[in-house]
Amino acid sequence: MDKKAVRQALIEQRLHMPDRLERAEQLQQVLRFWLMERQDAVIGAYWPIKGEFDPLPALHRWKEDGALMDEPKLRRIGLPVVNKQHKTLSFHAWYPGCPMEMDAYDIPKPQNTELVVPTLLFVPCVGYGPGGYRLGYGGGFYDRTLAALEPRPFTVGLGFTNGFVDDFEPEAHDLPLDAILNDNGVVWPLSES
Repeated sequence: MDKKAVRQALIEQRLHMPDRLERAEQLQQVLRFWLMERQDAVIGAYWPIKGEFDPLPALHRWKEDGALMDEPKLRRIGLPVVNKQHKTLSFHAWYPGCPMEMDAYDIPKPQNTELVVPTLLFVPCVGYGPGGYRLGYGGGFYDRTLAALEPRPFTVGLGFTNGFVDDFEPEAHDLPLDAILNDNGVVWPLSES
C-alpha cells in the first residue's frame, strides 16, 4: 500500500464530500453521547484542518456541562503546540475566544495559555483501519508524543466513515488507538468485553 497516495486520496475525498456537514453533525452527536460515560477532566483535541471533523463544539458543550453538575467539575480542553526540535506535541488550555497564534505549520494554537495534561486525547484520522490503527499526515507527531507521555492518555481517533481503509498495514512504530469514532458510531473497539 502506498500510504502517501492513500493519504492524498482520502484528503481529497473528505474535502469534496457533498454531505460533510450532515456527517459532521452526526459525529458531533456520537461524540457527545460517548463523552457522557467518561470521567475525564482534561481532554486534548486538535484544531481541524483539511476538512477534518471539528470536535471543539462538542468539547465546549462537555466543558459547560461540567459546570452545571450537582457538584460542578472544572473541565479543561487542550490543543496541541508543536515542539519543532523534538517533533512532539504538548497541550495548552483552549477556550472559545482565547488568544490564538499560528504555529510553524500555519495551524492555530493557543497563545500563552497554561500547559495541561490530558487523560483523554482525540486525534484526527485521515484514515483508519482494522485493529484501531490510524493513518495520519505522515509527520509522526502523535506517535512520538504518545510514546513519550506518561501516563499515556486514552486515545480516540475521530474521522468520517469513508476514511476506513480495510487493507491498512500498520508499521512497527504505529500504536493502535484505544477507540475510533465516526459518523456512524463507535467503530473500534468493535464490542465491549
